[in-house]
Amino acid sequence: MAIIVQKYGGSSVADVVKIGQVADKIVAAKSAGHDVVVVVSAMGKTTDELLALARTVRPPEDVLFDPPRRELDMLVSTGERVSMALLSIAIHARGFDAVSFTGSQSGIMTNDRHFDARIIEVRPHRIEDELARGRIVIVAGYQGMSYKREITTLGRGGSDTTAVALAAALGAESCEIYSDVDGVYSADPRVVTDPKHLGEVDLATLQQMAESGAKVLNAQAVEWARRAKIAIYARRTADYHSWTHARAGLRLRPEDPREQGAGVGVRETVAHEEAITRVRAVVGLDRVVIARSGESLRHVVDLLGKMQLPLLDMSWSHAGASAIVPLLNVPDWDRARKKLVAAGVDIDAGYALVSIVGAELGAAALPRFLDALDAVKTVPKTLSAGPLHISAAIPGAALAPAQRALHAAFVDLDG
Repeated sequence: MAIIVQKYGGSSVADVVKIGQVADKIVAAKSAGHDVVVVVSAMGKTTDELLALARTVRPPEDVLFDPPRRELDMLVSTGERVSMALLSIAIHARGFDAVSFTGSQSGIMTNDRHFDARIIEVRPHRIEDELARGRIVIVAGYQGMSYKREITTLGRGGSDTTAVALAAALGAESCEIYSDVDGVYSADPRVVTDPKHLGEVDLATLQQMAESGAKVLNAQAVEWARRAKIAIYARRTADYHSWTHARAGLRLRPEDPREQGAGVGVRETVAHEEAITRVRAVVGLDRVVIARSGESLRHVVDLLGKMQLPLLDMSWSHAGASAIVPLLNVPDWDRARKKLVAAGVDIDAGYALVSIVGAELGAAALPRFLDALDAVKTVPKTLSAGPLHISAAIPGAALAPAQRALHAAFVDLDG
């Protein structure tokens, strides 16, 4: 039988009622004659709650204390174990056989980084054995085991990566991603009025969107899908009441036949306003610009690498090296910031990264991009451009106006 992999996000399994609804969908897929592997996220906001709990045990006088990343991985990985076990129980209650596995039991092998590990290999032997016995397999997303046999987590959105990596390793027919949004839009609907709903997106463009900050799919997940040529179907869980209906959802295709110059999205790369007041570690936004004059590229790379900080848009000139650091997967930013300042690194906080993503953009589209920013009186701190994107670091307060201006200049204009 053909294998399908389904992934359900935290909102889809937020309570026992929703878990039961998901169980019904899974049973329908199994009854249709397929082997089914299901990847689940933690219930609702469990991961955020566990991270907040970790910071309550610090000494009251140490306001900059950050828990060790290894222990955070041990803590937050329990969230997916709860949802996987409850979902397996719900499937049993419906008369079907199921078994739940953690990431390590599923053969998800990662590098030795904590909190933002990367999958380096998948050994799905136990999953294959259970599928051969006719069971539905439920896998805890977002987690794996390093080659040192340490529990690791894959960063925000890591359950997407788990699902696509398993689909590739199992030779699955497709990978179905269910969440609380009905596919991909050309911009954040909470910021841009009437954005375009995209019925189909190629994976090359989607990966650039993810790397530019779009909260559609995890960038590592898209990378796996591109390499393995996995077709992904992404839809809102509540919109589909049967597995057959869900198959008609948005298709994210491996091919890349975008029309030249067509803008496909303006996506912010910072936390939206709700998260700004809730997450202390983001310094107001989830991106900062780091620069140090007179230092070599290697110095900055080594310094940030020792702190396990992710890098984006690295650049170097005779004036020095600079990088943008996305803070979404940096749980210990306060401590890292202090070390960077002590080392003489200049940090420009309070910036956001706004991007236009589309095929064949490049230098020809730069005047239109800059004109859009000029229209909202915004001067970029940094600017980068490639065949599929143009990105600018701008003051966080200008983010929403800049998104609307860029959407009007590129997506609306291109029809």
